[in-house]
Amino acid sequence: MEGDGFEVRIIDEEKGKGIFSLKSFKEGEQIFQEKPVVCCQFSWNAEYGYSACDNCMSPLETAEENAKRLAGKPDLVLPYPECCQTKKESIVACPDCGVKYCSPECQQESLGRYHQYLCHKSSNDPGSDSHPLVRLNEAWKQMHYPPETATIMLLARMVSMVQQCSDKEMILYTFGQFCRRAVNETQEISHNLLGEKYVGQIDMLREMAQSALNNEAVAHWFTPDGFRSILALIGTNGQGIGTSAFSRWVRNVSALELPMNKRMEVDKLIDRIYDDMEEVVGSFLNNEGSGLYKLQSAANHSCAPNAIVEFPYSNSTLVLKAVRDIRPEEEICISYLDDCALERSRYSRQKALSSLYLFICRCDKCLSQADDPNETSDDYDDNDDDGDDVDM
Repeated sequence: MEGDGFEVRIIDEEKGKGIFSLKSFKEGEQIFQEKPVVCCQFSWNAEYGYSACDNCMSPLETAEENAKRLAGKPDLVLPYPECCQTKKESIVACPDCGVKYCSPECQQESLGRYHQYLCHKSSNDPGSDSHPLVRLNEAWKQMHYPPETATIMLLARMVSMVQQCSDKEMILYTFGQFCRRAVNETQEISHNLLGEKYVGQIDMLREMAQSALNNEAVAHWFTPDGFRSILALIGTNGQGIGTSAFSRWVRNVSALELPMNKRMEVDKLIDRIYDDMEEVVGSFLNNEGSGLYKLQSAANHSCAPNAIVEFPYSNSTLVLKAVRDIRPEEEICISYLDDCALERSRYSRQKALSSLYLFICRCDKCLSQADDPNETSDDYDDNDDDGDDVDM
């Protein structure tokens, strides 16, 4: 697979695919832009009141509404309302189940790709706990508390896309291109979602999902092994998506040419609002979800990456950007870990990568730290958490 300035290549059986540059990229330059094959808001984010387009995850709250709710300040007023990009007048809803979209275009795209099969209109009371999709979502939430990194509703959309697609072989082939290993037999490690403590939960979840979603085209997804494999697929390949009406407003305000006194005034306001949000909701600042991206999923991990994934449009459209100059024929790598995790010890990074992504990292940074102690002081907190529920 080749794009403008990059190429996806098979590296080997262990690493699979990788993305390689065909030209030079400067620091800050966009490498590619991509929409997801499928995406979905996290279940707990919806529960906590984040209103987002069911198709592209664009915020449906205004920046002011978002800031009021997260900061716990109902009287808050944001200046420069023209910097808010939420178009309330464009929001539409499904007439049968009430699911909302940022625009008629997103509604039509959703209806054509997955929503027709998932719409709750078949239920006399779509908001009731009796609907099988509602029960499935609630079961997932009780098994996986925040912070989420996946959701069973992503699987629901995958099933519905197969159901609605006229070319079922094509869509099944697309999903088949994603890594779906539940176990790395070479390294003798299993995906953390599939550990012994989850065995009973996985069987129950599989039965509920099969009852709510099964159809002949994906019957193999609901065998015991097939279900573990599909959970590993969404856990290993799922790219986190974060959108925020307030953050988008902040970016737009920061781009304004303002007098020095006005700039200082608005910067102080923004800092104060973020402090209030931190006090009220902690790290739960953005609406979050997960998506499967064909190109992004081919990018391998490095603990010293040369590229970064961003969501500059505050929707599910992904941008891969160079964080340093990249030479022709250099592999383009991202980090599967957040910035905080990258700063931890090699032992801590390897522990996270092996449980979440089923590999032992051999990037230049890890190789240079190969003689470091297996456990350091910054890993003690990690070990204290080993008994807690670990999400994908």
